Amino acid sequence: MKNYTITVNGNVYNVSVEEGTVAAPVAAAPVVAAPAAAPAPAPKAAAPAGAAGAVKVNAPMPGKILAVKTSVGAAVKKGDVVLVLEAMKMENEIVAPQDGTVASIAVSVGASVESGEVMLTLN
Repeated sequence: MKNYTITVNGNVYNVSVEEGTVAAPVAAAPVVAAPAAAPAPAPKAAAPAGAAGAVKVNAPMPGKILAVKTSVGAAVKKGDVVLVLEAMKMENEIVAPQDGTVASIAVSVGASVESGEVMLTLN
C-alpha cells in the first residue's frame, strides 16, 4: 500500500492506495433506445417537386445564410458566387462547383445551416 499526501484548494488529504489490485469494472450507463426517426423537415425554400438537381452544393461548415446570389432556373458558371455563408464572424462565398442551371435552393437569407446540409442543387 502506498500513502500519498494531496493538497486540493489548500486542503490537505492523506490518501492510501493499494497496489496490484484491479478495480471492479464500472457498469456502463444504460443505453436508451432512440425513438423512431421523425420525418425529415421540409426544405426551407424548395423548388417544385421533381426539380432537384444532380449536383448538390453542401454547407462546408455550420453558419448563417447572409445572401442568396442566384435564383431557381438561373444559369451559373463554375466559380460563380451563389450564396454567402457567415461562419465564425467571417463571410464565406459559396461558389458553383461546375457550370449548370440552378434546380433548387433549399435555404433562405437568415437561415442557419449545419455542416454538410444541402443548400442548393444544380442540373
